[in-house]
Amino acid sequence: LLILRLIFLLILLLILLLILLVTLLLIFLLILLLILRLIFLLILLLILLLILRLILLLILRLILLLILLPILILLVTLLLIFPLILLLILLLILLLIFLLILLLILCLILLLILLITLLLIFP
Repeated sequence: LLILRLIFLLILLLILLLILLVTLLLIFLLILLLILRLIFLLILLLILLLILRLILLLILRLILLLILLPILILLVTLLLIFPLILLLILLLILLLIFLLILLLILCLILLLILLITLLLIFP
């Protein structure tokens, strides 16, 4: 009877040890799960911060672009208009030269006609 009791106590002790072991294992797994969850949340937070940084940079670039775009457009239009003005001035100068040459030719023709008439009148 005593041996049976000892065996029973031994089995009970083994069962208790097994329960303790399983509990410890479950606690360890739970702690591991919590740590993994924390790591995952940290990674998620880092990714969110990176995305936020990118969005902020993009907004900043858009603001800069909105500020600088009118200035840039003004510069480009000035650069486009300036050669046109230069071309217009050049064309005006060329037209003036052409008119002067025409006037010179006309004066020469008039002079020639005058010379011929004078030669006809006073031979």
